[in-house]
Amino acid sequence: MSSEEKSLLERTYKMTEENNEILKSIRRNTRIGTAMRIFYWIVILGLSFGAYYFIQPYLETMTGLYNNVSGNVDSVKNVTSQITDLLK
Repeated sequence: MSSEEKSLLERTYKMTEENNEILKSIRRNTRIGTAMRIFYWIVILGLSFGAYYFIQPYLETMTGLYNNVSGNVDSVKNVTSQITDLLK
């Protein structure tokens, strides 16, 4: 093997090692990014369910109040229609 071939082989080896390190860092960054994305969504979903659990009694109270008011409005409509029928 001549000295030129040997230097070419050494340069190729060094570039291969450098490329290998770059590929390893890319793979590591991809794995870390995926883990962070999963953690992000777990936190978002956990906070959403936690907020719903915290707000649920208030929502149930408001829903009951709405149903009560809508029932009262319907009864007032019935009474007003009965009064108009009596006046005719």
